[in-house]
Amino acid sequence: MTPPPDELAVIERARAACAALKTEIAKQVIGQQTVIEHLLLCLLSGGHALLVGVPGLAKTLLIRTMARAMHLKFRRIQFTPDLMPADITGTDIIEEDHATGRRQFVFSQGPLFANIILADEINRTPPKTQAALLEAMQEHSVTVSSKTYALEEPFFVLATQNPIEQEGTYPLPEAQLDRFMFNLLLDYPAVAEEIRVLEVTTTGDVAEIQPVVTGDEILQFQRTLRRIPVPKAALEYTVRLFQATRPSAPNATPDVKRFVRWGAGPRASQQLIFAAKVRAAMEGRYNVEIADLKALAPPILRHRILLNYHAEAERLTTELLIARLIAEVK
Repeated sequence: MTPPPDELAVIERARAACAALKTEIAKQVIGQQTVIEHLLLCLLSGGHALLVGVPGLAKTLLIRTMARAMHLKFRRIQFTPDLMPADITGTDIIEEDHATGRRQFVFSQGPLFANIILADEINRTPPKTQAALLEAMQEHSVTVSSKTYALEEPFFVLATQNPIEQEGTYPLPEAQLDRFMFNLLLDYPAVAEEIRVLEVTTTGDVAEIQPVVTGDEILQFQRTLRRIPVPKAALEYTVRLFQATRPSAPNATPDVKRFVRWGAGPRASQQLIFAAKVRAAMEGRYNVEIADLKALAPPILRHRILLNYHAEAERLTTELLIARLIAEVK
């Protein structure tokens, strides 16, 4: 089904904006095409993303470059063990009115008051500080001293995490993980890509990134893309797939009943549909297909399925379990 001409024009602009963003990002980031595509899907879906990879894979560079390619306010927060919630959200400070001499509390905004937040090494700060992001990521607002302040739109949290270094880190609680639309895994580059990395980064020349899209355009893209229709069969498949991740559900697979403690909730189902709509539009289609759902299920599910000790004993990974689920659920 073809959308109305005005919506079709917006979708075409969104597709062109994605192509332009990829071109700008490629000036400084070599490879990682799947991760970049998923980040752009997340951007147009209005979600947040967690990037997981060993040091040196350009996680921070990728996020910083993507932010520079947009007319948006960018803030980087380096998460450390001594970081406090007020260091992120902001706090009330006492200021004196020079005219009257009276003192009053004035809210001083924290780094969360931006459009793109880079939460670098998010698992290095205690759960108390991690929890400061919960309201911001879900409601796009911050509450300090019983007053609620709206954050700027669009608002994205893009967090990084090192999977191999556990000393001095704090696991993200399930409530925090569930706020992320995608959990994206960065792998080592291929031989040709790594050679290209050396060629680009060891000369001293730094490519200039040009902003190619504005915040208002992103908000318009999001509103229009959400109106892309989803066939009932795709909705039913999504529900069956996510129900199958829950051990207590009637259609849970034998693997899930044996190896899974907790499965994915309804927020994951919603986010899969949002992302599938954007993926379909970026491929020139105006309705969601089952293939879109299967392609996007792994990054949406991998941080929402909690395995038990039986899985650890048998060395069953979340990736393998998700692959079996996608193969089994019809």
